[in-house]
Amino acid sequence: MINGSCLCGAVTYTVSGTIGEITHCHCKTCRKAHGSAFSSVASVQDSDFHLLNKDQLKSYESSTGKHRYFCSNCGSQIYAKRQDTAHIILRLGSLDSDIDSPEKEHIWVSEKANWYCINSQLPERDN
Repeated sequence: MINGSCLCGAVTYTVSGTIGEITHCHCKTCRKAHGSAFSSVASVQDSDFHLLNKDQLKSYESSTGKHRYFCSNCGSQIYAKRQDTAHIILRLGSLDSDIDSPEKEHIWVSEKANWYCINSQLPERDN
């Protein structure tokens, strides 16, 4: 079982299945939402994602059909969900457990912060 939570512990979850390959997103909305150069994410099937404590969970529709879920107390990003999909986009910074998912790629590098240099062998895409 894989466990995760927000910074203050008010939102907790488990993942009972596989966490997909890791993608590092450099789009402007991910940078703003996370206050960071990029967001590291992976997909998890809806049926494998289980919220345990969610009283403080809030969402924001950052683009049409995409909601970002976060703790309303500490602000930690937990996951995102696009309508009409069977998976969530897990924010890997909220994990408490180690995972062995491989890194796949960097995306939206056309919107990458100019003060950050990607130093990896992963593929880079402009969107």
